[in-house]
Amino acid sequence: ESRSTLKETPEDPRKTCKLHTTSPGPREVKQQYYCNALSNTTCEECLRNLSCLWCQSTQICIYYPVQTILPPHSLCPLDLARWGSCWVNFQTLIIAISVVAAVIIIAILICCFCCCKCENIGTKRFENKMDRQAEKRKVQQEERKAEMKTRHEEIRQKYGLTKANPYARFENS
Repeated sequence: ESRSTLKETPEDPRKTCKLHTTSPGPREVKQQYYCNALSNTTCEECLRNLSCLWCQSTQICIYYPVQTILPPHSLCPLDLARWGSCWVNFQTLIIAISVVAAVIIIAILICCFCCCKCENIGTKRFENKMDRQAEKRKVQQEERKAEMKTRHEEIRQKYGLTKANPYARFENS
């Protein structure tokens, strides 16, 4: 992985930026020199190229070191760095993106929670319905069982077969 840094000499940092790289690719070198050439222009001119970063304090255009994600403080402090737009500093951009990302993540978690809760509520409703139906079937079965018992008792009484003593019929003979 190649890393690039800018070393500034103490005389005039806007005009004498020296580029020190460790094996960068040809495209990266081209972009670095292009961004450095825009140091004597305005912020708007510098930020027309997305690979450039404008440092407000030194008024220089620097190649944006994408390998580090955030530009190092030695290049330019985050609150003075501009990238993409001159009116938004890098620190504000990072905070805004973090807040938006956090809101999106919280919204997704709330949606997942609500969906699971609604699904569980639906499952509980279904279970309650099934329990009510099972209870209803059990009551109907008990009623049928009682009817059958009554009917069998009537038949036993009709033919003299009482349930109290099953051998009584044999004793009378």
